[in-house]
Amino acid sequence: MTTVIERFLHYVKFDTQSSEETVVLTTPGQFELANALVEELKALGLDDASVDEKGYVLAHLPANTSKHIPPIGFIAHLDTSPDMLGKDVKPQLIENYDGSDIVLNGDKNIVLSPKDFPELLNYRGKTLITTDGTTLLGADDKAGIAEVMTAIDYLQCHKDISHGKICIAFTPNEEVGRGADHFDVQRFGAEFAYTVDGGAIGELEYENFNAAGVKVKVQGRNVHPGSAKGKMINAILLAQEFIMKLPKDETPVNTEGYEGFYHLTDIHGNVEETILNYIVRDFEINSFQQRKEKLQQIIIDLNEKYGPERFSIEIKDQYFNMKEKIEPVKHILENAEKAMEAVGVVPDIRPIRGGTDGARLSFMGLPTPNIFTGGHNFHGKFEFIPIFAMEKAVDVILKIVEIYTAK
Repeated sequence: MTTVIERFLHYVKFDTQSSEETVVLTTPGQFELANALVEELKALGLDDASVDEKGYVLAHLPANTSKHIPPIGFIAHLDTSPDMLGKDVKPQLIENYDGSDIVLNGDKNIVLSPKDFPELLNYRGKTLITTDGTTLLGADDKAGIAEVMTAIDYLQCHKDISHGKICIAFTPNEEVGRGADHFDVQRFGAEFAYTVDGGAIGELEYENFNAAGVKVKVQGRNVHPGSAKGKMINAILLAQEFIMKLPKDETPVNTEGYEGFYHLTDIHGNVEETILNYIVRDFEINSFQQRKEKLQQIIIDLNEKYGPERFSIEIKDQYFNMKEKIEPVKHILENAEKAMEAVGVVPDIRPIRGGTDGARLSFMGLPTPNIFTGGHNFHGKFEFIPIFAMEKAVDVILKIVEIYTAK
């Protein structure tokens, strides 16, 4: 049987960085990993494993008992974040971590330090997998894929363990918010599912942000600076005025827990035209609506000041808080909590300050809370994951299956 670590170290070799470009359905690297996973699933005996033209991998492990057991789904995503390079990942194993600074890359003076990331100190004596300081690691979500695959491998190697139908899916483009765009819930066939896409060991999540993407366009007027008096309208400076009208303490760096925010993710342009891209997040739907209304009011006020259509705004809802879809079937959360406790993991039920495929899938008729992978510092060069946490994630998946089989 292949270990979860062996799988993970193999999967991170695939460059599956997703793309923000809307014309891209799925990047070539995602298809490459998807095809490899299909072959692996078939080798494990899941004969119906397939990848479709959009890059979705689906497979089913049939029930091996006549007992009525609800079909359970486990989902992870193929892609890594576009925020940082995911090519030529070179994982480093830090054995028996002693709590000191970890030099990821001596040449570039890149250091993973508990001074910056105090959670490292929770893993003294454990073996960690880190980056080499030049790429992300890819635990988000190749750790999740490895954990699901290893659990299936275990069940296939221990056919005396009874279980119901288990539905497996690996989705593309989750990191750019399109992981559920073409997900076929009916074909997947699960009554409910779990995304294996969380962070530190013990995380169990069924609440997430309501989310919107915002594009603000500022139209200026460019004139030669030598004769610009009374004529030039500098779109960059007007964009700066828009930025300053948003509350400075409602940004990601100043918020935590259930606090929402406005996040300026990108600014580009020139005197003639400048574009601001934001994401807006809030757990409460009323507050979420108020945030969007505030942005629209700022546009109205600035257009009154500088002239009509100087500012324009486009707001697109991305996903909503899945809490309302999980609470009516709270047993799926409670049984995940029991599974963690049974394998010696302390459940840490917390809101997701982000989103997962499960957020959208829950509104598509597939209630889908999120369980941990074990990783930290996703999307960047300081990403790391403790090996024992990955092994515990496999145990939790197997225990969830066992709990539903025993009912």
